[in-house]
Amino acid sequence: MEDVLISIVKGLVSYPEDVYVDFVEDCERGVVTYRLHVNKDDMGRVIGKQGKIARAIRRIFSAIASRFGSKIMIEFG
Repeated sequence: MEDVLISIVKGLVSYPEDVYVDFVEDCERGVVTYRLHVNKDDMGRVIGKQGKIARAIRRIFSAIASRFGSKIMIEFG
């Protein structure tokens, strides 16, 4: 999952070498939180106008996670 997220985001940014992901797994709630880090100059590209790109990325990964019976949260920072 992490590799797919990184490859999608690297296609959007100007500085793909600065893209990396941390993740925290909350076993009690069954939620995996991915923290996506990009260069500060690329943050607007990843979030998009009115958050449309960020919302689309979250929807894609929520759909993937639901097929496996888990939940995913993505934070941009």
